[in-house]
Amino acid sequence: MKKKFFIIVIMLLLFVLSPLAACTNNRSKYVRIHIRANSDSEYDQQVKLEVRDSVIACLAPLLEDCKDATDAKTIIAAHLEIIESTADTVLLDTAYTCKASLRRECFPQKSYGELTLKAGYYDALVLELGSGEGANWWCVAYPPLCFTASEETTVYKSKIMEIIQKNKEKD
Repeated sequence: MKKKFFIIVIMLLLFVLSPLAACTNNRSKYVRIHIRANSDSEYDQQVKLEVRDSVIACLAPLLEDCKDATDAKTIIAAHLEIIESTADTVLLDTAYTCKASLRRECFPQKSYGELTLKAGYYDALVLELGSGEGANWWCVAYPPLCFTASEETTVYKSKIMEIIQKNKEKD
């Protein structure tokens, strides 16, 4: 009787814990990017997008040969000062600077084409512009879902902006 009870308890634990393990493993395959604007003013929101473009231009060649998310995190961590400097170059005309860090952040569920990333905690490159209290922009730095390279030149795209543009065209 004790043996059956023990087996049932183990089976229940496996049933309950295995989806959690799968979810955690899936999240560990990605490195997100999160840029927080100084404020919600039109100017600060535009600056945020300019920082995004510059930082993506900096990240694309650094991450293009990454084999996995661990490799991407190592490269990002080793280049945080360069990433901050890249952002600060855009911020020269503002009264604030950028603080870059690599940390775990909570993200809402988000779809990128056919890929949907569930809500939860992900490793992320976080850029706080000034107070970091404005509307933010986020995407996936690894694998690079927010920027693609063409054969002749690098083209940076925002999947979010593409969706917004398509919705505007439908209206």
